[in-house]
Amino acid sequence: MPTLSKSPNSSAQLLGDSSEAEERLREAIEELQRRQRTAASGDVPPCDHADDSCIANAIGNLCQSFLLSYGVRVGIGILLRAFKLARRQSYSSLLDLKQLVSEKDLIVREEACRIGLLFGGFTGSYHALRCLLRKLRKKETPVNAILAGSIAGLSILALDDSNRRRTLALYLLARVGQCAYNSAKSKNKFHFWGSHWRHGDSLLFSLACAQVMYAFVMRPESLPKSYQDFIQKTGPVAAPVYKAVRESCRGGPVDVASISAYLYGQGKSSNVKLEEFPSIIPCSVIHPVTDSCLAHNAKAASATFRKTFPLYFSLTFVPFVVLHLQKFLETPARTCWLAVKGAVRSTTFLSAFVGIFQGVICAHRKIASKDHKLVYWVAGALSALSVLLEKKARRSELALYVLPRAGESFWYILVNRHLLPDVKNAEVALFCACMGGIMYYLEYEPDTMAPFLRGLIRRFLASRISNPGPPSNRTASYTYLQTLDAIQKPKLQDNREVETSTSKQYNLESIPGL
Repeated sequence: MPTLSKSPNSSAQLLGDSSEAEERLREAIEELQRRQRTAASGDVPPCDHADDSCIANAIGNLCQSFLLSYGVRVGIGILLRAFKLARRQSYSSLLDLKQLVSEKDLIVREEACRIGLLFGGFTGSYHALRCLLRKLRKKETPVNAILAGSIAGLSILALDDSNRRRTLALYLLARVGQCAYNSAKSKNKFHFWGSHWRHGDSLLFSLACAQVMYAFVMRPESLPKSYQDFIQKTGPVAAPVYKAVRESCRGGPVDVASISAYLYGQGKSSNVKLEEFPSIIPCSVIHPVTDSCLAHNAKAASATFRKTFPLYFSLTFVPFVVLHLQKFLETPARTCWLAVKGAVRSTTFLSAFVGIFQGVICAHRKIASKDHKLVYWVAGALSALSVLLEKKARRSELALYVLPRAGESFWYILVNRHLLPDVKNAEVALFCACMGGIMYYLEYEPDTMAPFLRGLIRRFLASRISNPGPPSNRTASYTYLQTLDAIQKPKLQDNREVETSTSKQYNLESIPGL
């Protein structure tokens, strides 16, 4: 008889659905326990940390989140430094701690401390405020979560750069909008036309990238300096050329001396005719070293892959090791393989993005004799189609990551044209309001949040929200929760002796002081 075999994709999907169902069941049981404790305690609802005082619980969460975020930032910096040394073929220096982690070459201490104060300060103050509001108001309502999250959001002041604060605030605004929309859609109150489209996330990413790339070419001052530098270093076109393109599109004079100096450095100054008021900057100026546009785009994509692979590998590997230390210790080889696989896929996506963007610009110069600023908006939208190379689950995350950058650029342009008022520290108020909304949806409507964000906040920002201390009166539901934990982490055991033996769990919570 023919046998039916399940494909790996279907098995992985079933496993993911099972994990999600178990997580929802866990949340329902914990909510039931919380209500039982509230009914048994009388007027004042009890705190979830039964074994610790409110102050000790807040300080513990503060320290744990600080160390986690600090460790992630420092780990990424060290790994990127190691890649830089390896690229120079200085392999012996990888064992020299003075070159690997010296403050002269690895300037991450202040930034890591600020990030740690942001995450740790928010987590500690949020728990403290939740306990305080619970005792003052003598009830547990969504208002407590919103107030605590909003006030704790003042921890954003740990970042001294207003541009970074604005970027985070706009990112959270996009996330709150996502949660609000999912909540309204689940209750059949509101939904966008076309929200059922399979590639709606790719469309959103395309629109956001169109605004970002337009801003990079025509209004670079509307983007954060670090973001400008990243795009500039990733792409193959020099800064003087972008400046000439910008001036040409606006109908102004081109800095011929700057372009001549750039072309002279490339050894092509005698072959290019320069004008002060050109209608379009030719391909011979955009890529003077390579005559063929196709060869130039291929080289640009290849160079982008080599430059960005270390970054993507670091961003994939370090957070997983720090946040899932136990899984890494159990299967280190598999973790490394998944990190390499994910980094290759993400780097391929970014390389294709650069190649398509340059290809559209060159194609426009083959068929048109006059430049226009909307060309770069369209080029950004078309190059964003490379996101289809990424996993489906990653596309919405990328869209919601780029969307705040586009919103920030659009915000700057409107303020610059006096269409919006320039309010000082508006990003702080926006961040606080968004954190209040995020914490509400996390605790009361968690299904409206993206699984990635929900898991990240619970594990990284508020590590003990989803891990409350066990109540003194252990009910049947608590016993089921313990059994569910054991099922989620199965271990192959061949005999009774191995079954009764206990294995030490290596995670950050088991380290003294964390």
